[in-house]
Amino acid sequence: MKSQNYITQAASTFWKNQTPVMRGIALMCLSTLAFAIMHGLVRFVSEVLHPFQIAFFRNIFGLAFLLPLLLRSKFAILRTNQIGLHALRGVINIAAMLMFFTALSITPLAKITALSFTAPIFMAVLAVLVLGERFRIYRWGAILSGFLGMLIILRPGLISIDTGALLTTASAALWAVAMIIIKIQSRTESSVTIVAYMGIFLGLFSLLPAIWVWQPFGIQTLGWLALIGLSGTIAQMAISQSLKETDPTATMPFDFLKLIWTAMIGAWFFAEIPDIFTWIGATVIFLSGFFIALRERRASSSVSQ
Repeated sequence: MKSQNYITQAASTFWKNQTPVMRGIALMCLSTLAFAIMHGLVRFVSEVLHPFQIAFFRNIFGLAFLLPLLLRSKFAILRTNQIGLHALRGVINIAAMLMFFTALSITPLAKITALSFTAPIFMAVLAVLVLGERFRIYRWGAILSGFLGMLIILRPGLISIDTGALLTTASAALWAVAMIIIKIQSRTESSVTIVAYMGIFLGLFSLLPAIWVWQPFGIQTLGWLALIGLSGTIAQMAISQSLKETDPTATMPFDFLKLIWTAMIGAWFFAEIPDIFTWIGATVIFLSGFFIALRERRASSSVSQ
C-alpha cells in the first residue's frame, strides 16, 4: 500500500511540475489514442451489432460516467434558459454520430479519420455565414485548400465515391454546426452544463434508432460496448482538459496522431492499408485547419492588445 501511495504521489508531482503546454500536449496525445481505439472497437463490434445500437450504448455508458458529476452538484449544473438550443444541438449531434458510426462499419478507418479533419474547415465557413465573423482572405484560401484535400481523397470522377466517405463528410459538416451552437451557448452557459446536456440528449435521441434495429447480444459484446463508452469518455475528458491547459494551437498539430493510430489499427486488425491519396489529402486538410486556427489566434491576440 505504501509503495502504491508513493508511486501515485510521485506521478502527481511529476505531472504538476510539467508546463501547461506539455500537459496539454500529453492530454491531446491521449485523446487521439482513445478516439482511435474507440473507432477500432466500433468497427469490430459492428460485425455483430448495428451501428445505431452501438451508438446508443456508447451514449448510455458515457451518461453513466457523467452521473456522479450530476449527483455531486445535486443537478444544479442542469439549470439553463437554453433548453431548446440544447435539444437542437442534441438532434444535430446524434445525426452526426449515427452517420459517423455507420461509416466506421463500412469504410477504412484511416480514410474516415482523414475526412473527419474537414470539420474545422466547415466550421470556419459557418463562423462567417452564421456568426458574422470577419471575412479574411487567408481564411478562404485555407478553406479552399482544405476542400482540395478532400477532393484528393475522394477523387470524384476518377473513382466511385463510397457511401462511408459521404457519410463521414456529412457528419463532419454536422459536427461543425454543433460546434457553432456551442460557441453561441458558451456566451452564457458553463462548459459543464453544455457537456451534461449533450450526454443527456445523446442518450435520449439515440434510443429510438437503436430500438428500430435492436438485436440481442451476449455478455462479451456488452463488455466491448462498455469499453467503447469508456474510451470515448476518456477521449472527451482528455481533449477538454487539454484545451483548459493551453492554447489549442499548441496542441492541434498532435491531433494528426489520430490518423497514424487508426492507420495502425486498421492495418493490424482489419488488413486496411491506406493509399497515398489518403495521406496526401489528410495532410492538406489538416494543415489548412491548423493554419486557420493559428491565424485566428494571432488575429484575436492583436485585437485584445
